[in-house]
Amino acid sequence: MKGNFPIDKFRELRTPFYYYDTKVLRETLACINQETARYESFDVHYAVKANANPKVLTIIRESGLGVDCVSGGEIRAAIKAGFPADKIVFAGVGKADWEIELGLDYNIFCFNVESIPELEVINELAAAKGKVANVAFRINPNVGAHTHAHITTGLAENKFGISMEDMDKVIDVAQEMKNVSFVGLHFHIGSQILDMGDFVALCNRVNELQDKLEARHILVKHINVGGGLGIDYDHPNRQPIPDFKSYFATYAGQLKLRPHQTLHFELGRAVVAQCGSLISKVLYVKQGTKKQFAILDAGMTDLIRPALYQAYHKMENITSEGTKETYDIVGPICESSDVFGKAIDLNRVHRGDLIALRSAGAYGEIMASSYNCRELPGSYTSDELV
Repeated sequence: MKGNFPIDKFRELRTPFYYYDTKVLRETLACINQETARYESFDVHYAVKANANPKVLTIIRESGLGVDCVSGGEIRAAIKAGFPADKIVFAGVGKADWEIELGLDYNIFCFNVESIPELEVINELAAAKGKVANVAFRINPNVGAHTHAHITTGLAENKFGISMEDMDKVIDVAQEMKNVSFVGLHFHIGSQILDMGDFVALCNRVNELQDKLEARHILVKHINVGGGLGIDYDHPNRQPIPDFKSYFATYAGQLKLRPHQTLHFELGRAVVAQCGSLISKVLYVKQGTKKQFAILDAGMTDLIRPALYQAYHKMENITSEGTKETYDIVGPICESSDVFGKAIDLNRVHRGDLIALRSAGAYGEIMASSYNCRELPGSYTSDELV
């Protein structure tokens, strides 16, 4: 079954472009709100790094979610989209001084801090402004995740976070500072995780660390477990909304949350991936010696995930009802890695056909580049193309 696309409208538009199905996005957000409403202390922040399209951000803001930002630019995008500053968390292993000052100027909810040197800079910059910054410490839990090596973040070998062995030290340092307020612990173990056992392992580690802190009479107001919930790239029509019920229930059942605590999540991919598709036009069908190629006008500059992660995106020829044939689907970029998929079965492809690369709403448009001096792809929502 193919996706539901306004093909006649698509034919009038210049390709490649991103198309966002707002019905899918709103239904996804409604499901998140429905599931988190079961648990009084759950608070979800959307991870802006997945997709910062202003039209998408506006719909997410309207749903009531907060935001997780990893740059000053993302903070500005969130504020421009209307997100309240007191719902913004600012993460990232390398925050520049101007980015920290921006967060301080907006009085954002919290800085997720990843090292003592960063903590010292935040304290110094806050002092200069006569402010006190809320900080949570990102602790590296050394918990592995069943996902691609490039998107694991919770192992000791990763660049992110503060080691568990240094947790007590960094908290002690913070408590001696006058311009930071220690309010929470932050964790994140990776992305595109479908095995709930990985989240159970994180819960167990958080429980262990909390017991250790309570033995020292240190109470933590906020626990932030990041995001990481994956989506079904193989069957975007069959499962357009991720398994939020199991995801939130796992934390509710396994994490020993204290009565005074709020549990924060930072979901990105799970919120926006399935609502987005990259729409591209076939430039040529090329017959090789042993295979045939469908050469698109979209390339790795428009959707880099297949080249960067060997990621799979379901592809559909949305303008052909011909019999299935097998193609290598490639782009026009002068790089051998500019390949979307090999040995892909599509309805018979002709020059001018439109190909939809599905589940591209996360880490698609936001990672586009102008390599080869190419223009960035455009974007449209289903609300605009009625």
